[in-house]
Amino acid sequence: MAKSRVQFICQNCGSVHTRWAGKCDACGEWNTLIEEGTSGGIGAGPASTRSARKGRAVVLTSLSGDIEDAPRIASGIGELDRATGGGFVRGSALLVGGDPGIGKSTLLTQAAAALARQGHRIVYVSGEEAVAQIRLRAQRLGVADSPVELAAETNVEDILATIAEGRRPDLLILDSIQTLWTDMADSAPGTVTQVRASAQAMIRYAKSTGAAIVLVGHVTKEGQIAGPRVVEHMVDGVLYFEGEGGHHYRILRTVKNRFGPTDEIGVFEMSDKGLREVSNPSELFLGERSTKAPGAAVFAGMEGTRPVLVEIQALVAPSPLGTPRRAVVGWDSSRLSMILAVLEAHCGIRFAQHDVYLNVAGGYRISEPAADLAVAAALVSSLTGLALPADCVYFGEISLSGAVRPVAHAQQRLKEAEKLGFGQAVLPTGSGEIAGAMASRSFLPGALVDLVAKIAGTKRSRDAD
Repeated sequence: MAKSRVQFICQNCGSVHTRWAGKCDACGEWNTLIEEGTSGGIGAGPASTRSARKGRAVVLTSLSGDIEDAPRIASGIGELDRATGGGFVRGSALLVGGDPGIGKSTLLTQAAAALARQGHRIVYVSGEEAVAQIRLRAQRLGVADSPVELAAETNVEDILATIAEGRRPDLLILDSIQTLWTDMADSAPGTVTQVRASAQAMIRYAKSTGAAIVLVGHVTKEGQIAGPRVVEHMVDGVLYFEGEGGHHYRILRTVKNRFGPTDEIGVFEMSDKGLREVSNPSELFLGERSTKAPGAAVFAGMEGTRPVLVEIQALVAPSPLGTPRRAVVGWDSSRLSMILAVLEAHCGIRFAQHDVYLNVAGGYRISEPAADLAVAAALVSSLTGLALPADCVYFGEISLSGAVRPVAHAQQRLKEAEKLGFGQAVLPTGSGEIAGAMASRSFLPGALVDLVAKIAGTKRSRDAD
């Protein structure tokens, strides 16, 4: 009998090594190589478990044709349906990740209860909690009377055999994928081989039966979903549940969606009764704004098709250190360095002897470059000690030459600002026709120096008064 070959698989990136080493050559992580046999499972060769067989022909079909069921299952939770693109797609696999205690299980319990009350068959399988613990959460959320079918199991074959009885489930929730294990792999649960094999088996079931499945994934300390990245390629959608410990809001962000947009977000508020939808997140992020403090500018941003207004706070203070501090929360630190360099090179504003702190209020995270103009306005406001107008919003991209470039969806940003009571706007030239009350009170700088001159001119006029 041939000797079973041994290989070492990195638990961070999934690369295979022939011998153990302290550091993975592929990703550079230390102490992540785990010994796994290749007598069966994913790491096995074609002839290690069974003899080669002749392939069978599959049926080829055309793009046109009837769809058996409705393409989506709407949960009735508006923010969740927005993030998923309109609801759960039948036969799809969705991966939901987030920090421990952020509310993943709470959100999925509420979604399962809402769908079960609509008459859908919902199966909730937990590999981390007992059935009694899930019932306690359901009682706290007030959804204990919904007909959701529960199970506490981690073996993939047992799960598939259980849900095969009776009517096909419309939605299957597996919490979490890191706890599942299959007989096809010999390694321990949570390893790269087990996670990949278990996910492949469940996705194959979803595609063959038309049932939608949701996989809950753990995250690493860097915020990425733990396990091999191939799982994110296998599923149809990836959602991240974000939030800060000191804030009561949560954001469900879409990073991959084969059936909808990939830049939508759903906003929730955590309470003792579970997660509550926030239909107008701008009011949430601007709820505790101080209108008379310098260094604060309101940015009109976009998240998918939704405009979001958020306050950007800057603090510029003299530095006692040889190398001033640069601290950023909620924005790209390299982007801040670029704005500081442009202000110094083209506007003559010196930050070399000052500490600069930048914060996005409410723990919100901004990724689009349209926030450049709001950040520059907040920095100049903090340095000069002059508060910006309380009813003014800012958006626009700043180039390295100091020019202010137009951004997309200007009309949607202005409409959201006008709806919340803002009457002024600072936006780039070429942003299209400005309608409404802001048309006569909008400032369109062609370059960043124009904005700085306007703020300085306002300061001189106030000093003269």
